[in-house]
Amino acid sequence: MTPEDVKRHFEETGALLTGHFKLSSGLHSDAYLQCAKVLQWPGRAGALGAALAGKLRDAGADVVVSPAMGGIVIGQEVGRALDRRAIFAERVEGAFTFRRGLGLQAGERVVVVEDVVTTAKSTREVLDLVRSLGAVPVACAAIVDRRGAGKKGPDGKVDGLPFRSLLEIEVAAWPAEECPLCRSGVTLVTPGSRFLGTPPPSA
Repeated sequence: MTPEDVKRHFEETGALLTGHFKLSSGLHSDAYLQCAKVLQWPGRAGALGAALAGKLRDAGADVVVSPAMGGIVIGQEVGRALDRRAIFAERVEGAFTFRRGLGLQAGERVVVVEDVVTTAKSTREVLDLVRSLGAVPVACAAIVDRRGAGKKGPDGKVDGLPFRSLLEIEVAAWPAEECPLCRSGVTLVTPGSRFLGTPPPSA
């Protein structure tokens, strides 16, 4: 699957949104990639999962781990394509943990899979959880890598691990205090899951 194919999935499902968004990283942006609009279609989700799995096959993973909620569907599809167990971590009082009887065994080899990565903050937090349980992270991946050259460095690694993606796209993002859209009074929308249960931000 080429980057153009990935873009087509987003365009055909109306998944590339424009406006004023608070990203899961806390940064503000004028664009948002709503992967749920793509992944709601099983055929598209399966195709993206198989393509991402192809980039991870050489990692020799035993388990696919994804952060909830955005990573759950693509993590499941990558696990299906690799024929490996796929589980997810959830935030409890701000920190990732495993619930619902899910977990890892010491020594298991893990790939961490997300839908979109902007700063890789969630990926790093899940990696910390994986390591705390004695499992061994071997690679990270996402459908879309929007870190940009200035954030990911020359090798693109996260915590020293290989990072694989299907599409690299650089979209403007700013800390809240530097956001030109805030200064212009454009209404702020929080479309992701990290801030569920928190009061809506004021524009």
